[in-house]
Amino acid sequence: MKVHGAIPPLTDTSSAAAAVQIRVLRGMSARRKVSLVEDANRTARRLALAGIGLRFPGATQEERNRLLMDLLLGRELAERVYGPPPTMSER
Repeated sequence: MKVHGAIPPLTDTSSAAAAVQIRVLRGMSARRKVSLVEDANRTARRLALAGIGLRFPGATQEERNRLLMDLLLGRELAERVYGPPPTMSER
């Protein structure tokens, strides 16, 4: 939470390393920051899809994508937008 320019301490990072991270982030352009967030989102989706694939090895790519929507949107909204989730059992 940012309060009047203060950044809360990072619990897993030394003060010196956090200072370097903050300096680097502040020096980045907005475009670069957005690019980093997009990369992180893409990676998170790939990891989530990989996890779904492990839990439902027989699922088609379409079924895996639908299950991903449950994770991203919540089951209720995903069902309203995309219909009921595929019926598969976890292995």
